[in-house]
Amino acid sequence: MTGPEKDETRTALEMAARASLRAPSVFNTQPWKWRLTGDVLELSSDPARRLGVTDAEGRLLLLSCGGALHHARLYLAAAGWRADVQRLPEAQRPDLLARIRIAGRAEPDLEAAELADAISRRRTDRRAFGDRPVSEETVTRLRRLVEAEGAYLHVVPDDRVPELAVSVDEAADANYFDPAHRTELTDWTHRPSWTGDGVPPSTAVQPSLRRVPVRNFLPDGSTGMLAGADHDEGAAYVIIFGTADRPVDLLRGGEAMSALLLRATAEGLATAPISEAVEVAWPRRLLSRLLSGVGEPYLVVRLGYVEASDVVPPSPRRPPADVIQVDE
Repeated sequence: MTGPEKDETRTALEMAARASLRAPSVFNTQPWKWRLTGDVLELSSDPARRLGVTDAEGRLLLLSCGGALHHARLYLAAAGWRADVQRLPEAQRPDLLARIRIAGRAEPDLEAAELADAISRRRTDRRAFGDRPVSEETVTRLRRLVEAEGAYLHVVPDDRVPELAVSVDEAADANYFDPAHRTELTDWTHRPSWTGDGVPPSTAVQPSLRRVPVRNFLPDGSTGMLAGADHDEGAAYVIIFGTADRPVDLLRGGEAMSALLLRATAEGLATAPISEAVEVAWPRRLLSRLLSGVGEPYLVVRLGYVEASDVVPPSPRRPPADVIQVDE
């Protein structure tokens, strides 16, 4: 590939990396790096951005990076490019998570375009959801997308939501009484504006009564968004899971997470990942019981509808130059 065609593919790969900057990540750490060399785009994890306490095993880091990979793939498919993706291509480089090469032109993927259009609108909405239920048809569409990415989706039955609440509450207690965790939480909720990361108070929500507890990102009492008058009555709680927790499984789990969140956004649903129950070993075992022992839980997501008309402000994002290295 030479001349104008090579320049065109390099531009497409760089734009795909830029599209990934809006991917969700634990504590909005954005723990990934991109490197564009020739006609190859490489995704690596950024170990300096791993949460050493909250994510000691690096599971959430891999999920976050999987979300960035899916965002990049979506951009290319929507723009009419066929992409060849190699996951974990070199055993001796564990931080190298994926390589993307463009394999040629294709018809723009209309479903990918619809999801890519939702990237700029997706928010983590920590407010309380109303009593309008999520339809079975919607859940079925979400399940198919998750399975297409190599993971699985379990809907927590209403009569077992209290068990989910216990697992999240147990994890929240373990974190609260861990001074190192509280320090880490403070670090990522009090970031200077120039860093373009972390959870700002403008996107956090004041504590309120919920069916399943919501993490308090305002532990010092600073003002955040109001939760609203509802209590998640119509919310659906789903668990993204897989058959194993190898790095490649977690990476694919992150791709499935991205697909679910963007499809839900495209259909007008509000979404909020709940990672607390997978951060601590004992609550994660409780969560596994909800799967009847058939899978490894990666992430819980709350889905529903918000009655309020105001929009959650976007979380900050790092400048592209800090994340994407383009070699000449």
